[in-house]
Amino acid sequence: MIARLSIKSLRNRKVTASLTVLSIALSVLLLLGVERIRHESRESFAATISGTDLVGGARTSPVHLRLSVVFHIGNVTNNIGWESYRAIAGRPEVAWTIPLSLGDSHRGFRVLGTSADYFEHFRFARDRRLELARGRVFDDEHDTVLGADVAEALKYQVGNSIVIAHGAGEISFAQHDQHPFRIAGILTRTGTPVDRTVHVSLAGLDAVHEDASYGADSDPLAAIIREKHQTSATPRAITAFLVGLKSRGTVLSMQRRVNEYPGEPLTAVLPGVALQEVWEITGVVEKSLFAVSVLVVVVGLSGMLVALLTSLGERRREMAILRSLGARPAQVFALILGEAGFLTVAGVLVGIAALYAGLFAGRTWLESRFGLFITVSWPSAHELGLVAVVAAAGILIGLLPAYRSYRYSLADGMTVRI
Repeated sequence: MIARLSIKSLRNRKVTASLTVLSIALSVLLLLGVERIRHESRESFAATISGTDLVGGARTSPVHLRLSVVFHIGNVTNNIGWESYRAIAGRPEVAWTIPLSLGDSHRGFRVLGTSADYFEHFRFARDRRLELARGRVFDDEHDTVLGADVAEALKYQVGNSIVIAHGAGEISFAQHDQHPFRIAGILTRTGTPVDRTVHVSLAGLDAVHEDASYGADSDPLAAIIREKHQTSATPRAITAFLVGLKSRGTVLSMQRRVNEYPGEPLTAVLPGVALQEVWEITGVVEKSLFAVSVLVVVVGLSGMLVALLTSLGERRREMAILRSLGARPAQVFALILGEAGFLTVAGVLVGIAALYAGLFAGRTWLESRFGLFITVSWPSAHELGLVAVVAAAGILIGLLPAYRSYRYSLADGMTVRI
């Protein structure tokens, strides 16, 4: 009977009740949405490189190597010799390697020199591979493959020619215009630094630098040296390399071998471990987002409290009539508390439904634009705990108006106040 009375009472105040449910639903949607995005952001950040066991480069800090090689933030100060790279790539534990060479740019976008193995073995976002939206992978030193953001921002199409420049700045006075590249392909969007990268072959990148060293005005001997170098498919040095092992159980021993390589000082880092160190930098922002979402929930529940308290002044006569018909004070208390509980539960359910509807509708957009590969799954134990806290808080907030209605007397409800 109390439940039926609560529902009928809310129907009589359906506009106010609907607005209250909406405010709670939006609060729950924001709270769970922020929590899901926080968790998936960490997972997506960790999956910028997927399936790579080691990232190797010249001796430096692990975080700096990770930022420069994977996220193209900052610059690596030293290169490593090609012989050292080949010695590591030839070890029996190694399944595949990808050489990487950085240092140039094109109109503010980083240029990455690599091999065809990059498109074969590079993985991101839980073992997804790179795919071409248009064109093909480069097959000679004059070809380049663009990331999606590069092509979109600069309005490039397959077949256009571009010129890269020395250095990583947006403006450069050292253009390698003597060796233009032809756009062979454009990658599909990944939501990772790959989208903002111009990919060229190691041979093409080496030829660019050789052309800069030996210009057209060089003497015949310099021309012979240049021609000899360009016909060689072996670069002199690279910036870093990615390693995939045949067995994950050998990763620590392989890391030690690279770090103790006698030929030159090298550093090998585990991508996941180095990533956690980088992620700690954003810990304050992550906690701030959670705090904001909690405050929004508090505001939503406070709106429900205000709505219930405001309605009590208009419902004193209703309470008095119920009392006159034999309702006990405890039943009036349960009526108001039941309304608060119903509003809270309805708001929580609507908020959860809105969250999953938004995830289904916007998952593709989030993946392509922000690199957030959100898994649509059942709420985790942590999320269910948050929902339970919100529901309990809503019921506890209903205690105040319920207690006030409990104290209303029959005479107070029937008295006409001027």
